Amino acid sequence: MLREIQCFTRVAERLSFSAAAADLGMSQPAMSQAVTRLERATGTRLFERSAREVRLTAQGKALLAYAEQVIESVRAFGDEAARLARPTIHLAYPPLVGALAARIARRLASRTPSIGVELRAAGRTAAAQALADHEVSAAILATPAPAQFVTAARFHVTVDHLAVPDGHRLAARPRASAADLGGEVLLTPASRPWQGLPGRPRLVADDDFAAALDLVAAGAGLLPIPHLLVRTVRRDDVRFVPLEAGGLRITYALAWSRERVTPELMALVQAVQDALWTR
Repeated sequence: MLREIQCFTRVAERLSFSAAAADLGMSQPAMSQAVTRLERATGTRLFERSAREVRLTAQGKALLAYAEQVIESVRAFGDEAARLARPTIHLAYPPLVGALAARIARRLASRTPSIGVELRAAGRTAAAQALADHEVSAAILATPAPAQFVTAARFHVTVDHLAVPDGHRLAARPRASAADLGGEVLLTPASRPWQGLPGRPRLVADDDFAAALDLVAAGAGLLPIPHLLVRTVRRDDVRFVPLEAGGLRITYALAWSRERVTPELMALVQAVQDALWTR
């Protein structure tokens, strides 16, 4: 009956048996027979036909919405079946590099054969744990990555701003330097101290910039951050000051478990390298 429902909806759209038949690659008699079979099966007249025009009956109008739902459900079923049948990579990534993760997913989806990518935003600790537990296929991690993982495709994110609480002595400065940070508390990722910066470190969770900015707003410390984050955050209680600190940066790499190498994983490595090369 699905074919008959498809024919019904196409005739209803075109209000022409010949045009609907051409759309579906059928002859006009075959189209008319399909609609007639549906009318007999439902015990309902769907169209008023004359030599000049085709019109939906009141019953046909009432059933058309249900027929369209059937067609849409079948289409959705096919799309989901195709998605489930294709190989899928599960990739954890820090929100800071979300644009890169999305670009990687698009690259893998557009290749032949395509590879699906399920993205999971996660901080460094959560991503590394998910990778160790085999919940994800790979993860983009701030380096140094845990020693049990293989890494490749390293890239750097420049840290060129300083987040300070509104009203802080540096908030109105056009820029800040490393010398301005003496005596300040610096919110510092637990896995990587800020090299070459004075101040007293206070350790915070890696890649959890949202929580760290809450600490900044509360007056708990200052936070060196990349410009990538400055462009996306809007807060009235935090100010972002350009920071001149001599090439401060965060290095990231794609990491995976050495015992879980697959062709799809190698395609992911290539997609990351290509995305970094062409960005």
